[in-house]
Amino acid sequence: MLLHPKKEDYAHLDPRSREIMQKTIEFFERKGKAKLKEDYHHMVWYKDFLDFVKENEIFAPLLTPSAYGGGDPAYRWDTRRICDMNEILGFYGLPYWYTWQVTILGLGPIWMSANETAKKKAAQLLKEGHIFAFGLSERAHGADLYSTEMALTPLGNGRYVADGGKYYIGNGNEAAMVSTFGKNSETDEYVFFAVDSRHEAYDCIQNVVAWQGFVAEYALNGYPVTEEDILSTGQAAWDAALNTVNVGKFNLGWGSIGICTHALYEAITHAANRNLYGRWVTDFPHIRQLFVDAYARLAAMKLFSTRAIDYMRSASLEDRRYLLYNPMVKMKVTTEGEHVINLLWDVIAARGFEKDVYFEMAAREIRALPKLEGTVHVNMALVVKFMKNFLFNPAPFPEIPKRDDAANDDFLFNQGPTGGLSKVLFHDYRIAYDSMDLPNLAVFKEQIDAFKRFLMTAPPSKEQSRDIDFLLSLGELFTLVAYGQLILEKAAMDDVDKNLVDQIFDVMVRDFSKFALEIYSKPSSTPEQMELCQKMIRKPHVDPARFGTVWNDHVYALKGAYEMNA
Repeated sequence: MLLHPKKEDYAHLDPRSREIMQKTIEFFERKGKAKLKEDYHHMVWYKDFLDFVKENEIFAPLLTPSAYGGGDPAYRWDTRRICDMNEILGFYGLPYWYTWQVTILGLGPIWMSANETAKKKAAQLLKEGHIFAFGLSERAHGADLYSTEMALTPLGNGRYVADGGKYYIGNGNEAAMVSTFGKNSETDEYVFFAVDSRHEAYDCIQNVVAWQGFVAEYALNGYPVTEEDILSTGQAAWDAALNTVNVGKFNLGWGSIGICTHALYEAITHAANRNLYGRWVTDFPHIRQLFVDAYARLAAMKLFSTRAIDYMRSASLEDRRYLLYNPMVKMKVTTEGEHVINLLWDVIAARGFEKDVYFEMAAREIRALPKLEGTVHVNMALVVKFMKNFLFNPAPFPEIPKRDDAANDDFLFNQGPTGGLSKVLFHDYRIAYDSMDLPNLAVFKEQIDAFKRFLMTAPPSKEQSRDIDFLLSLGELFTLVAYGQLILEKAAMDDVDKNLVDQIFDVMVRDFSKFALEIYSKPSSTPEQMELCQKMIRKPHVDPARFGTVWNDHVYALKGAYEMNA
């Protein structure tokens, strides 16, 4: 289930795509862990990686829609392949993942535009090995699109001049095209336009972080813009901003999966070879519990995210279920990644701070992912909008198949207007929950029923509905229901070990209880709500044999399984 770079054959990919993944792995293994860590600690710009990308045409086939790939079938926007690359780059180091991620964001407004000149230019620049950037946020306003101060002033005859600053823009130091969001200074209309970071009117002021990657503050000072640089205006520009984030934020969960996988290999090998007080560390019961919980959470992260790909690739104007699962990959999976690292850190303790291990890097980088492309709170506010229809108003939909076919994901660049989230319909989640008969799954289903009774008989008051803190805890409970649904769908498709699935729900029963207790403890919770919360608080089904199977077959089996080249 977990990525093993030295053994992964990428059998689901075509030969060219397989070659791209394997060459990328070979680049990092040749570089070796010592050099990887040295560059990280000295904040060395990863020119060697970008040179490799250019010389081997790594990004271009993966990030060029088929219509602009010159007829080469390897050129397509295929979310499955993109997630494979996310996982690899996260596995070896978030700085490398980051330059890829912000290139994806920078390309979004271009591929979503009607500007054929800009699209052809982007395709050529990608083929030449260039990187891209997404100029959205500003220092005073963050990603508040309403308040953007970047101004595009018309001069007549299709000429404009741009003035203003952008802040926290990845790749802003070297991007060949920076998709920049602003307003027309005369009409106040939103506009996306492309600029070149190498232009003399583009001032790259600073790297705002002390890090190996470059997160720029830049300013445009009388930057000349023509109609050929205008990507979109008005509502189309607004939609492009939000829909680009829809595409890009999906990658964050996969970055977390890669980080956690590498950290797990390192942690289990370290612990299994360490003897304390006359016992191997992995013989201590609390260590086994930490490892099994970490593995179960990581397995759940990957099962959910892999199944969510199918919904992303099958989306249409008639099927917008991806709008729930997409922010969950960004929000839920990345916060689960933090839990995994915390659990493993409790095992390896002080070793996790040492400069020569991958874990020291993972422990820092895992914190970033929940905070990029919209905070957890912003994404939870989106997720809550789907709760009513998901839980109480199921609609018929055909079953979504596994989507690892070599197809271009056209819809992602034609998602249509944003909004209307409360009207999105879902199939009945109970189909997945009734597909297996497992002890902890049965307990979890009872918790879901208690949660629904809570929503029906003691729903949040108007005051509670305006209390973001209250809604966040409520949203966590709902998120667990949708999370479990896709985990079960993927587990059934791939015939995952039932012991592991039940162990995953052991963790989820405990999480559900924790969030129910949070609502119980809120200052505003009513006696009726408190009583109903108590019915959600349950103990998982205890099965030492199941736990032992997961420990031996899934966790301890990873001892010495992978070590990055020195």
